Amino acid sequence: MTNVRLFYQLNLSFGALLLCVLTITAVLLYPLLSQTIVDRQRQEMQTQGGILMSFAVPSVAATPAESTRLPARPTVALNESTIATVLYAPDEQVIYSNLPSAEAVKWIELSKQSKLDQGIWREEDDNYIVETASNNGLTAVMATPVSEIQSLQLSLFLRMLLILFVSAVTAFLLSTRITKRLVTPLADLRKELKKVEARRFSEVRLVASEGEIGEVANSVYQLAGVLEKYQLTQKQFFQNASHELKTPLTSIQGYAEGIKDGIFTEESAEKGLNVIVNECIRLKKIVTEMILLEKLESEEGIFHMEKVSVQDLMTQTLERIDPLLVQKGLQVRMSDSGKEHTICADREKLLQALINILSNAARYAKETIEFQASANDNRIVIEIADDGEGISDELLPLLFQRFAKGKNGETGLGLAISRAIVERCNGQISARNQPDGGALFTLHFPKSSL
Repeated sequence: MTNVRLFYQLNLSFGALLLCVLTITAVLLYPLLSQTIVDRQRQEMQTQGGILMSFAVPSVAATPAESTRLPARPTVALNESTIATVLYAPDEQVIYSNLPSAEAVKWIELSKQSKLDQGIWREEDDNYIVETASNNGLTAVMATPVSEIQSLQLSLFLRMLLILFVSAVTAFLLSTRITKRLVTPLADLRKELKKVEARRFSEVRLVASEGEIGEVANSVYQLAGVLEKYQLTQKQFFQNASHELKTPLTSIQGYAEGIKDGIFTEESAEKGLNVIVNECIRLKKIVTEMILLEKLESEEGIFHMEKVSVQDLMTQTLERIDPLLVQKGLQVRMSDSGKEHTICADREKLLQALINILSNAARYAKETIEFQASANDNRIVIEIADDGEGISDELLPLLFQRFAKGKNGETGLGLAISRAIVERCNGQISARNQPDGGALFTLHFPKSSL
C-alpha cells in the first residue's frame, strides 16, 4: 500500500510540475509568437516594397486594377496574396496595385493620415498592419490584415502546443518508469526492514538495486547478518552461562545438603567442604571473567592507550607465566627481529591477553612453545605456537567466542577476553593449525604513531 501511495505521489507531483511548465510556457510564448510574426511580416513587406520600386518605371501609365503584378520575392511569413500593395507616383498616379482602383485610392489617402497606432490601421471590419516605403519619388503602401496574422499565430501556437504536449506525455511516461524503478526497491527494502524490526534476521534477503539504494540495501542485508550472528551468540551465551553456572551450583548444593542431613561425616564431610570451596572459587572466577568480558566489549574509557614496547611486553608475559611453565616442564623459545618494535595499546590489558593465550598454549603443548615477534610493512606480528595436538575442526570457528573450550579448558572465557582486548587495541587475532601439528595464534597490530 505504501508502495502504491509513494508511486502515485511522485507521479502526481511530476505531472503537476509538467502542467505548470506547460501553462507558463503557453502564457509567455503566445504574445512572443505574435510579436515575432508581426516583425517578420513587416520585414517582408518592406522587402517587397523595395523590390516593387526597383522594377517600377515612373513614366508607365497607371495599371488597371487587375494589372499584372511586378516580379516580387515570395513572402515567408504569409502568402503574397494576403499583402495589399499599392505603388504610386508623387502625383498619386497608381503605378502598380493588386487591389481594385477604389481600394487603391483609399489606401493612398490612408497612407497620408497619421491615424496609425504603432503601424496598425484600425477599421470596423478588421485591423491592418501598414508599411510605407519611398524611393526616387515613388511611394509603396503595403497592408496585411491582422486577422491573417492572428490565424497564423493560432495555427503555429497550436502546433507548438501539440509538440509540447507530446513531449510532456513522453516525459511523464519515462518518469513513471523511472519512478517505478526507484519505488519498487524502496518498498522491498521497507519489507526487509520490517523483518529486521521483528527480529527475523534469517529471513532478510538482499534487495537487488543500483546506486545509493543498492548500497543501503546491501548495508541492511549485512546488518541483518551481523544481528543474526549476535542474536545466536547471545542465545549460546545464555545457554552456556546457565550450564557453566549450574554445574558448580549443583555440586555446592549437593554437598551442602548432604552435610546438613548428616549423610557426609568426618572425612567425607571435609571432602565435601573442600569441593564446596573449590566450586565457589571456580564460580567466582567465571562470574568475574563474564563481567570483565562485558566491560571490555561495551564500556568506553577503560582502555588507556600508550606507546608499548613489544619486546618488554613479551618478557613481562614470560615472567608472569614462568611458574606454570616450570610446573609443566615446558620450554619457551622467544625470538624477535632484533629491532625495537612499539605499538599503541593498553599495557596491562594486552599483557593479560598474552598471558591468557600463552597459558592456553601451555595447557596443550607437549614440550615447546614458540613466542616471537616480527615486523611486516606497517604492522607488528606476534605469534604464539605450541607443539600439541592442535585445535579440533569443530572448535576452531568458535574458538574466540564465549564458553568455547577444549577438553582441558577451564571457563571458556580466556580467549574471548583476549580477542576483546586485542580488538580494542586496534589489533586482530586469529588461530589455525600448523601443518606439523600444534596450534598457532597470530596477533596483528599497527605500528605505534604516538
